[in-house]
Amino acid sequence: MARVAGVDLPKNKRLDIALRYIYGIGPAISDKIIAELALDYSKKVKDLSEEEVNKINNFITKNLKVEGDLRRETQANIKRLIEIGSYRGSRHRRNLPVRGQRSRTNARTRRGKRKTVGAGKPPSQGKKN
Repeated sequence: MARVAGVDLPKNKRLDIALRYIYGIGPAISDKIIAELALDYSKKVKDLSEEEVNKINNFITKNLKVEGDLRRETQANIKRLIEIGSYRGSRHRRNLPVRGQRSRTNARTRRGKRKTVGAGKPPSQGKKN
């Protein structure tokens, strides 16, 4: 199993798909890495030589910010927005959509499960006729 940037790549996947398992690498960057290193797109991870894995690893560490560094930077940016009191920061703090989406309906992913308020009548207080 090939280990690149601290992530075990799935061995039965094609190289261009397997690289996407690394946080911070999507389809475009995956294609760029493979093209720049002149590797075969259709090659499976299990068929890679040790030298090819080292080339991929070196390219990623030199040219890209991935995994832990990228996560830290993203969290620092969010923390900065919250500290300066920006509108985006306040939306992050309240766990609401940040980029202008409506939140009266929808936004369930950010807001969580529905909380029903005032459902039905309260039970009677022991008065019997």
